[in-house]
Amino acid sequence: MSKIKTLVEPFRIKTVERIKLTERRERDSILKQAGYNVFNIPAEKVFIDLLTDSGTSAMSDNQWSGLLVGDESYAGARNFFHLESAVKNIFCFKHVIPTHQGRAAERILFEALVKKGDYVPNNIHFDTTRANVEVRGARAVDLVIDEAYDPDSIHPFKGNMDVVKLKKFIESKGVKKIPLVMMTITNNSGGGQPVSIRNIKEVSQVCKQHKIPLFFDACRFAENAYFIKRREKGYEKKSILEIAQEIFSYGQGATMSAKKDALVNIGGFVTVDDDPLAEKLKNLLILSEGFPTYGGLAGRDLEAIARGLEEVLEEDYLEYRVNQVAYLGQLLEEAGVPVFKPIGGHAVYLLADRFLPHIPRHQYPGWALTVALYREAGIRAVEIGGVMFARKDEKTGREIFPRLELVRLAIPRRVYTSAHLEYVAEAIIDLYKNRDRVRGLRIVRESPYLRHFTVRMEEI
Repeated sequence: MSKIKTLVEPFRIKTVERIKLTERRERDSILKQAGYNVFNIPAEKVFIDLLTDSGTSAMSDNQWSGLLVGDESYAGARNFFHLESAVKNIFCFKHVIPTHQGRAAERILFEALVKKGDYVPNNIHFDTTRANVEVRGARAVDLVIDEAYDPDSIHPFKGNMDVVKLKKFIESKGVKKIPLVMMTITNNSGGGQPVSIRNIKEVSQVCKQHKIPLFFDACRFAENAYFIKRREKGYEKKSILEIAQEIFSYGQGATMSAKKDALVNIGGFVTVDDDPLAEKLKNLLILSEGFPTYGGLAGRDLEAIARGLEEVLEEDYLEYRVNQVAYLGQLLEEAGVPVFKPIGGHAVYLLADRFLPHIPRHQYPGWALTVALYREAGIRAVEIGGVMFARKDEKTGREIFPRLELVRLAIPRRVYTSAHLEYVAEAIIDLYKNRDRVRGLRIVRESPYLRHFTVRMEEI
């Protein structure tokens, strides 16, 4: 991996929030009270919070000023039209339907299109996407390329969908059982890896051939576009906007959690071309989210999203963003810590099964690593492994574990400095040297869907 030059933030810091490192003894007590689930830990007891990059961004002065011109009219607020204009400029679909966050966008889309017994292919579904498919009695199917499951492969687009697998899957299940195909950009569950334009185009051609709509889970579309600019031949001189517009030209719609690449703390949307589908989505939205011009959001939030979508296209920001994440990955790689390669766009992923080889999968090494990181250094991360994605065998009741056992260190946008990340690296390197002390866990209580949010554990 090439050396990264000194990172310089393309912004000045004008407001700060105090953070405090608690004593180890207090953190141990907090873990017990939380049922060894870092989701249950009060945020003020976390020193460096890498649980997620969703809704944790620092907004700009431009976005904050937008809050002051929020139009809180129930219907037809001017901020909706600002958002609509910004989304249409990037995504180029006819209809823009705001929601309070990404999973709400997924819910109404799948409620409109998916029925029991259907199949929804994706490169790899993330947790809420998968849950929103499966709660409707359908099956979420992952068709990513094989390189995605090789942590040591340096394939530049490990988020790509396997086109051959997709063709065979459509042939085996039949078009009537596949209401849509999705592409997650970047591929969060597979190490935050990008998808190439070439792959998107090939998938689109297969979908068009079978008259199956292609949708994007677009919450990190700008980071994906940046990787395309840097890695895909023929796109070196294209702007991020031009690349994004081409990406979406190959699909029929998209869902987005604005809490990622729109640089805001709440919000999302669905955007589609199909008129009857848009009408159905709006009717579903009214039932649970609100009127179609606010979708569960205040006018000021709509304005912040509109401005964030413009800011995220700035190439100097994206260069800093991707390189900041790569910097943390480089520090860990150089120390011999096992990480998923190449480093993703929004997070560094630790290979928990290699980090803690003495802990078997049924004792959840990824989860154990998140507990140890908090206990030893006050760092909160998230497991993307057995607790999040294991499935029960219908005949035996035994857990079938995912191929990757990861811990994601998601970097909030415009929040932490290089010094913060150096602290994280030092803590992880020290923990790796003393990894034999880390113990596995067993589940005490769990819920049927998205169990990682509320599960309670105990150490073995």
